[in-house]
Amino acid sequence: MLVAAGRGSRLGGGMPKQYQPIAGVPMVLRALRAFTAHPEVVHVVLVLPADDASAAPDFLRGLTGPGLCLVAGGAERADSVAAGLAALDPACTTVLVHDAARPFVQRDVIDAVIARARAGQGAVAAVPVSDTLKQASPADPTLIDGTVARERLWRAQTPQGFPRAVLQRAHELAARNGGPATDDAALVERIGIPVHLVPDSARNLKVTTPDDLALAELLAGPHE
Repeated sequence: MLVAAGRGSRLGGGMPKQYQPIAGVPMVLRALRAFTAHPEVVHVVLVLPADDASAAPDFLRGLTGPGLCLVAGGAERADSVAAGLAALDPACTTVLVHDAARPFVQRDVIDAVIARARAGQGAVAAVPVSDTLKQASPADPTLIDGTVARERLWRAQTPQGFPRAVLQRAHELAARNGGPATDDAALVERIGIPVHLVPDSARNLKVTTPDDLALAELLAGPHE
């Protein structure tokens, strides 16, 4: 499942973030290719803004079929993931969730996440924190209140993978009990299912700001 239902206003550019070209290729298409080309991925759900799900952008037309369907997302990320889950092939028992704003996911990371999820566990692509972390004062956001130990800290990325039944249960409980989370792994952690870290690369960056987009252009190399 690729989640691409946001608008990405921080990036600017006059179009939804996920459609911004990177070296001439729309960001979402770069992310999508890694999964549609993977031999272990049999069904991809692309979650888009409602208007785009019913009238796909030109670059997506002709790509949909038995292996790829477009679904309208919701107001929040959790709503979009729930919509994607509902649209998956009933035979699908393992689910990967990936942010369409991460256009450079690598094959070996997808493989490792799939392996963990098939074993009945959760898995999160992640990178160890290497920077020194400073905590700001609640009274003055420019004043350092302390230094945070980083030895066991990781930056969570995507894809994140889970047994389908586990992810569905985690979302259902979150919808009933409230308590939003910034990723799917946090919801699965709440129901007591082990979630493992899968070492990833910083190349699998999330494009959020103009600086991120400039870096993505460099990573992509010459226009295709």
